[in-house]
Amino acid sequence: MESLPTRRLVLLPLNADRARRLALGQPAPGDRWAEGYPEAGDRAGAERYLRVLADTGDPAPYGAFEIQRRSDGLLIGGAGFHGPADGQGRVTVGYGLVPAVRGQGYAAEALRALLEHARAHGAASVSGDTDRGNTASQHVMTSAGMLPVGEDERLLYYAVSWARAADSS
Repeated sequence: MESLPTRRLVLLPLNADRARRLALGQPAPGDRWAEGYPEAGDRAGAERYLRVLADTGDPAPYGAFEIQRRSDGLLIGGAGFHGPADGQGRVTVGYGLVPAVRGQGYAAEALRALLEHARAHGAASVSGDTDRGNTASQHVMTSAGMLPVGEDERLLYYAVSWARAADSS
């Protein structure tokens, strides 16, 4: 799977070795982890990626990525797909950043790269969710082009669908 470059970031594809290090929170020599990386969500994402590898093989092109800041080469978070597309071409995304870099537009920039990647690789739609009280994540998804599509007592759900946009024109 290829890296996804953006203006300020590079999304580096996860592999089994990197995922194991993240899941254990143990960097290899040369790994440039920002303060606080990996967070619990990064470790959980690495564990999910390793389960997908074990259950169904490499999920490429819908894998997981580490978010690297171009300006200093630090790994500042993770983003990616929860697994391969389903039978309708739907994928689910997640993302997270270390606290020190939040509020600078990095999450929306990374999410836009994931959405473009999904669309380029044939996904019909991308969904994500966030806690009802997480207004920052809600803003990230809407600024990346995702729309609210539902809610329950704990979560708000967002999605973007290119099939629907194509059908309505």
